[in-house]
Amino acid sequence: MVVGILHIELSLTSPTSLKEKRRILKGLMDRLRGRFNISIAEVDHQDSWQRASLAVAHVSNHSDPVYRVLSQVMNFIEREGEIVVLDYTIELR
Repeated sequence: MVVGILHIELSLTSPTSLKEKRRILKGLMDRLRGRFNISIAEVDHQDSWQRASLAVAHVSNHSDPVYRVLSQVMNFIEREGEIVVLDYTIELR
C-alpha cells in the first residue's frame, strides 16, 4: 500500500474576509473531492484570509497512480484564478 500526501501553500487574491476565504476553499475542495478520489483539508492559516495550507491524501497499491493523481490535483489547483500556489511538496510513503 502506498500513501501519497500533497502539502500546498496558497495565497488567495480576492477574499476580503474569512467568510469569503472559506467559501472559496470549500468550493475548491468540493470540486477536488468530486473529481479525484482524495481526502483534503485545510491544515494551517485558518485565521488568515489571504493564506491557506491544504493537505491532500491519496492511497493506492502502487506509487505511479498515487503520484499521477496528486500531480493532477496540483495542475487543477494551479488553473484556479483566485488562488496562487506559493509552494508544494509530494510525499510517498
